[in-house]
Amino acid sequence: MQNPNSTDIQRVREFLLDLQSRICAALEQQELQSNSTAQFEIDDWQRPEGGGGRSRVLQNGAAIEKGGVMFSHINISKLPTSATERHPQIAGAKAQAMGVSLVIHPRNPHIPTSHANVRLFVAQPEGQEPIWWFGGGFDLTPFYVDDADVLSWHQKAHDLCEPFGENVYSEHKKWCDDYFYLKHRDEQRGVGGLFFDDLNQWDFETCFKYIQAVGNGYLEAILPIFQRHQNQTYTQAQRDFQLYRRGRYVEYNLVYDRGTLFGLQTGGRIESILVSMPPLAAWSYRPAWDQDSAEKRLVDDYLKPRDWLNELK
Repeated sequence: MQNPNSTDIQRVREFLLDLQSRICAALEQQELQSNSTAQFEIDDWQRPEGGGGRSRVLQNGAAIEKGGVMFSHINISKLPTSATERHPQIAGAKAQAMGVSLVIHPRNPHIPTSHANVRLFVAQPEGQEPIWWFGGGFDLTPFYVDDADVLSWHQKAHDLCEPFGENVYSEHKKWCDDYFYLKHRDEQRGVGGLFFDDLNQWDFETCFKYIQAVGNGYLEAILPIFQRHQNQTYTQAQRDFQLYRRGRYVEYNLVYDRGTLFGLQTGGRIESILVSMPPLAAWSYRPAWDQDSAEKRLVDDYLKPRDWLNELK
């Protein structure tokens, strides 16, 4: 297996910083189309332990109520056992991790919340060859479902996976369905997309090309959804339902999300770790929805694994 050298790691870093900039610029254009001048604020930071990052956050926009597009490249002097449960062979090793992670919470309930991340992890156990892998994916969490959104989202995921193997989309879609599952609610977080971790079964260059395709694919998939819905009117009742469903997002991120847990276990920067939280969320005790309502349809028909490409075409 080809191991990355310092030049390889620098190329990944440069791609991630460029990806962050391009995503922020494209989303700022959605603000301009909503007659808003809201922009992503830049917050560069350093870690005492080594490394740092660039946080870019937009708040109180017309299109985006809160969005965080975060780059980090951190050094870890000694991986704690709590953070290496799936890879006990690297406990205590030096490591570096870099990635772009984002969550976008639109204001309009007709635009889904979206999440994406792409990342590289390299551990250096003493006296051994480096151990590396890529991870990432993207997923969509709608409140009021438009089948065209779900279909185009999964079509983009399918198409970007296709050059890497005929089973990649189906495998990484299933992984996404399994991963973004709220066990205590017995429901999916949304309508899925792609998820993968520990990716090193190909050579380094092919794995790097795949995360480039995933990162670029997120932007290509989310922009048409914004453009279809950002001028769509909504009611206060729909806004209330959006806040209620955001509560599920909070539950997932705090209970199950590996990135959140890894950041907390390795002494990460708390503002960056919790930037995925929505600015507003709500919880209700056993709410009831009309049998034929869009709210009931979301829960009954969409928050479960489905073969979207074949069912919606």
